[in-house]
Amino acid sequence: MEQQYIDFYKSYHQDIKSHSAILLNAFRDEAFAKFEKLGFPTAKLEDYKYTDMKEPLAVDYGLNINHLPIPVNPYKVFKCDVPGIRSYLYFVVNEAFYPVTLTSNQQFPEGVIIDSLMGAAEKYPELVEKYMGKLSREKNDGWIAFNETFAQDGFFMYIPKNVKLKKPVQLVNILHSNVDLMANTRNLIIIEEGAEAQLLVCDHTMDNVKFFSNRLTEIFVDKNAHYEHYHLENVHQQTTNVSTLLVNQQTSSKVLANIITLHNGITRNSIEVNIDGEFCETLLTGMVIGDKTQTVDNFTSIVHKKSNSQSNELFKYILDENSKGAFSGKIYVAPHAQKTFAYQSNRNILLSKNARMRSKPQLEIYADDVKCSHGATIGQLDELAKFYMQSRGISKAEARFLLMFAFTNDVIENIKIEALKGRMRLLIEKRLRGELAYCEGCMI
Repeated sequence: MEQQYIDFYKSYHQDIKSHSAILLNAFRDEAFAKFEKLGFPTAKLEDYKYTDMKEPLAVDYGLNINHLPIPVNPYKVFKCDVPGIRSYLYFVVNEAFYPVTLTSNQQFPEGVIIDSLMGAAEKYPELVEKYMGKLSREKNDGWIAFNETFAQDGFFMYIPKNVKLKKPVQLVNILHSNVDLMANTRNLIIIEEGAEAQLLVCDHTMDNVKFFSNRLTEIFVDKNAHYEHYHLENVHQQTTNVSTLLVNQQTSSKVLANIITLHNGITRNSIEVNIDGEFCETLLTGMVIGDKTQTVDNFTSIVHKKSNSQSNELFKYILDENSKGAFSGKIYVAPHAQKTFAYQSNRNILLSKNARMRSKPQLEIYADDVKCSHGATIGQLDELAKFYMQSRGISKAEARFLLMFAFTNDVIENIKIEALKGRMRLLIEKRLRGELAYCEGCMI
């Protein structure tokens, strides 16, 4: 399966480079050599043992390497259905970033930059070069190498020192094509010392064809900075998503990441957090609602390199019919990372005998003055609680719904954007009642 992409790059690497920026091309050949050696990750690798990509990779996808324009203006055809969110709204359609002209009352504080990654690399080369690839190039991962080989553009956000955004930034990824399509995008987010920002990333699909997306995001959170990252996936069942999120934290920084999959086809999320400073706080949460033949694999890694930091991790799954879920979480505490507090929890509910869940929590501790723990459960709805509610006049279906909805509550509560929290409650309710069976919730 790798060979067609290897041959393609050898034949068209000049076309790929000519439609990207010099900085993005700087390590493209090196990444290709790595991909040629590694290939796509398979189930033979421990970190990918629950993700089988043979079927989606067998599809002959189109690649828009010449950046042919898509005949759609997302600002005219797409409307976010989160009332009151009042975000700074941006779009990436397939691989192309769509800029927006902000009105006078939407202007950013001085120094804030939001642009395409290609545009930022051309306008601010020293800034982009300082950060881009610093986390990804040290990874020996086939998906990352593939992204760095083929990605030509993406999203760039820079929040300068001590600037605090009062509104969230919203990035909507839309896949749109009349033929089967693969999109590779790369994102770079920089939160400087003392700055604060929230980013909401929404994934959507517009057409009934097969899509494959491979997105790589590097996030740098400097000293005393606060960053919140929300990722909502709501795509149709013919979509395969590979998402890699790499985060680096410095002293006294705070990071919250909330990864929610409402509807999908096959999804692989990799979230890796490098805590490289003292007194850091990391909160990593996620939720999956799956039915039909949906597959979701969340892989997480939190590395504590310095002392006096804490991390808290919670992922929950509700799986029905023939859906499959996997969670693999690693917590690593380095020898000098004393006074570390780390907690990891994975809770799962299976609603049918054909649903499958695999959970693998892991701790690797080399310091002796720490508090670290993990736990995982896989079970069914509490029949006793359901019977109790029925005995109080609540129907069986409503009792079932209430138990599932209550199960998701602590993940929803970790959403700090109030408008988003309210909308997520509605979307999750519709999803659990079987009313949200495809990509909707926003208006296309």
